[in-house]
Amino acid sequence: MIRLNPVLQNICCIFVVVPLLLQGCRHPSQGNDRPDPLAIRKSIAETPVLPADSAISKMHLEEGFAVKLVASEPLIAAPVALNFDEKGRIWVVEMQDYMPDTVGTGENLPTGKIVILSDKNGDGVMDTGEVFLDSLVLPRAICLVEGGILVAEPPRLWFYDIKNDKPAGRTLVDSAYTAGGNVEHQPNGLFRALDNWIYNAKSTKRYRKAGSHWLIEKTHFRGQWGITQDNEGRLYYNTNSDNLIGDYFPPGLGAGNPHQKEVAGFQKTIVEDNRVYPVRPTPGVNRGYMPGVLDDSLRLVNFTAACGPLLYNGDLFGKAYDGNAFVAEPSANLIKRDLLVSQGYITTGREAYEKKEFLASEDERFRPVNLHIGPDGAIYIVDMYRGIIQHKTYLTPYLKNEIKERALSKPLNCGRIYKIVPTKTASGNRTSANIAPVNVSFGSKPMDLVPLLQNPNGWVRSKAQQLLVDGKDKTVAPALRQLLKNTGAPIPLAHAMWTLEGLGILQQADVLPLLKRPEWAIRMQALSVLPSIIDKANYRSFLPPLESMMDEHDTLAAPYIAFLADYIRPFSASVAHELLTALVREYPDNIYVADAVISNLYNKEEAFYKEALSIQPDSNTLFDRQLKKLIVSIEKAKNGSNFSKLEKQYPRGATIFQTVCQTCHGNDGNGVKGLAPPLNGSNWVQGDKSKLIPIVLYGLTGPVKVTGKLYKSPEINGDMPGIGANKEFTDDDIAEILNFVRNSWNNKGEKIIPEEIGGTRSKYKDRQKTFSMEELDQIK
Repeated sequence: MIRLNPVLQNICCIFVVVPLLLQGCRHPSQGNDRPDPLAIRKSIAETPVLPADSAISKMHLEEGFAVKLVASEPLIAAPVALNFDEKGRIWVVEMQDYMPDTVGTGENLPTGKIVILSDKNGDGVMDTGEVFLDSLVLPRAICLVEGGILVAEPPRLWFYDIKNDKPAGRTLVDSAYTAGGNVEHQPNGLFRALDNWIYNAKSTKRYRKAGSHWLIEKTHFRGQWGITQDNEGRLYYNTNSDNLIGDYFPPGLGAGNPHQKEVAGFQKTIVEDNRVYPVRPTPGVNRGYMPGVLDDSLRLVNFTAACGPLLYNGDLFGKAYDGNAFVAEPSANLIKRDLLVSQGYITTGREAYEKKEFLASEDERFRPVNLHIGPDGAIYIVDMYRGIIQHKTYLTPYLKNEIKERALSKPLNCGRIYKIVPTKTASGNRTSANIAPVNVSFGSKPMDLVPLLQNPNGWVRSKAQQLLVDGKDKTVAPALRQLLKNTGAPIPLAHAMWTLEGLGILQQADVLPLLKRPEWAIRMQALSVLPSIIDKANYRSFLPPLESMMDEHDTLAAPYIAFLADYIRPFSASVAHELLTALVREYPDNIYVADAVISNLYNKEEAFYKEALSIQPDSNTLFDRQLKKLIVSIEKAKNGSNFSKLEKQYPRGATIFQTVCQTCHGNDGNGVKGLAPPLNGSNWVQGDKSKLIPIVLYGLTGPVKVTGKLYKSPEINGDMPGIGANKEFTDDDIAEILNFVRNSWNNKGEKIIPEEIGGTRSKYKDRQKTFSMEELDQIK
């Protein structure tokens, strides 16, 4: 099934008139004449702040769609995230204190808010804004759940009860929601998924309310800013340099072995093409001075701030857009559309257009940071509308100058929410100018919600499921079970099944028939829900269908069966073990089965490896190689547990590592997939300090070879920013962080003193650009 990804991109084109094209917004520099950089600079010398209606006129959008204003200043300011409630109201997170200037003056002032926007006359435009919560410091995410709201205010996650649209007491859910990291690299999203858990980007935690307390469980690390799901409940996200990343498997599986840093089928690159096509010059990006970052028209070439992905499953755009992905790129003032294709459990994708975008703006302050589907099926754009979006931690002198030249520091009190609507219905009739935000009633009784699980709009289906789960009314069970019988409609069936799970009344008899269905979409959901209902009394009843799948060589089901063994083990270690050995015997060279089996082996890796050799004497099978590699990694980690000692010796270095470095390199120093290579054991970290110091001061552009392995995009982010230009870090600080990482884990490096930092600054005093591996190799 083809799934097209709606991506809205707004890019400014001052010196070229950019025509609207039938299939998107075309990149303007397609002529033979080489652009004049001075003329381009002159054309963007002035960047006026535009009223919302004027800003819309600067947007170039695929023909057949229109941009409509939903809310703007003074109703809102600096929005970064939103939630819709069942009344169609919009709950908005305002991060007003983010980067007031290039040094972040006053960034920690309590000016953040949660605001409730309401449309009183039903025209689709918000009329009033009521402050629900204020005096927050850099709030970043919310989630409406069970009569209250989760609010992420670093470093804590709070739950506020809601009474008459006012906070009525709060509960601390997690005191370390954003442990470490800086504003750009902290958890966010609070996305309520199909499986009734709440997931985040830039995090390894998931949350769920259980009575009066909250469950917190480990999950896979995902992305950087923004998170979404498809109709099957699989999660999608990205890093700032990657178009779209996602999981082949449901989010609740495969995170059981803390030794495993990567599990095949998770954090997969879905769309490899990272090219963007702005319609305006975009020199105001952090590393715009580097060759290849901007083209000869000063337009961004590749993603540098990809965020806020959305998989479209609304009912407003038509079938051609169902399952499309849309990705925001605020640095280039645009939103991209991708087309996705799923085969089995593998999803791949490509950009929807050649050298053009779905939406692009001529306004430099248009900053789309999040995308959402609304109750009306439209795509809602959260536009922070400001000049500075790069955090001070990594802000380069080049970008500081760009901000100064075009006075981009002000204003700070703007912000918009737009929506994208079609100008014609599927039948060809023109739509009204505005589509009201709520075109469905959620009724007054729980039973009114059950039919909405079949609604063509994914937002309505999800909201109905959430309201049923939050309402805890189990009298809806017969109606939900009736939906389980409609195997011709797998999406409503999945919502009904997970609603029963959320209510705590899903039974063995509900799931067993689904495990035997020929439709993979149904079997997959049944396999995914088993961890919630397997217990000592019923686990044996699930073995025959699982064994039948193995006997029939069901390759799609095989990784799921391996994941499920972990949930059978508490009731029968021998049965779980037999399943795993059978899978290794049947699929010795299947990467997804191999890593799924290994996810069961926490602290049993070496013993299982010896047994696996007796099962498959060929030690060169993929499974053996994967497990042996993990065993070696575990041994290295055992020899490097000196963090607490070094924290006392280099306290400032430890703090900088936790707030700046570990978000990309990992707290164990072994790197984070999609972001950065390992520091642990790195030849660069332990080696010549005359090469290491420039990396930290000025940054490093990949690819880079670390201990014999070449790391390049998309395995890692293409660039590591330097911190030498950040006035918060003294030479003493930088010496401390370098000594900290040079001696952490298995590293052993010669001590670095502050004078060597100062000497390196003097040596490269006129340098702005990052270093490359080739340049560093030439340093003697």
